[in-house]
Amino acid sequence: MLELSLDKRQLCDIQGRLFELALKSGYDSPIFIKTFMNSRAAECLDDTYDRLQWAGEEYILEELEEEAAGILKKDGELFSREVMYWTGYVYRYWHYYSGESSREIYKIADARTMEECWLGFHTLDVEMAIDDLKELERQRRM
Repeated sequence: MLELSLDKRQLCDIQGRLFELALKSGYDSPIFIKTFMNSRAAECLDDTYDRLQWAGEEYILEELEEEAAGILKKDGELFSREVMYWTGYVYRYWHYYSGESSREIYKIADARTMEECWLGFHTLDVEMAIDDLKELERQRRM
């Protein structure tokens, strides 16, 4: 199992809380997730070091709202708080685990996939869940 530093574990938690905050703010969950994972904000979190990594989830959401003005929508489909936190956490951990960018990760496991897999995968070790999500994508391509 990958041994993440405290900073990286905190970033996984911040991203999970960011996804929860998006839900609390009323953003359509699938649209928020897609927008974030393909955003400049996500690229900053993927970077080795970026000032945004030291910001809290509120500030990151503000940055995304500015970047994605007109794209984020409210009053659409809302995932549960648990699904949102788990999705955000797993996506950030996945980056550290595989080195793949947020954009690449989203291509493998989009918002719908994460929501559908949550029930069966959320109790798994994070790395096992990631490996299983990658395997699902491999099977879909066959």
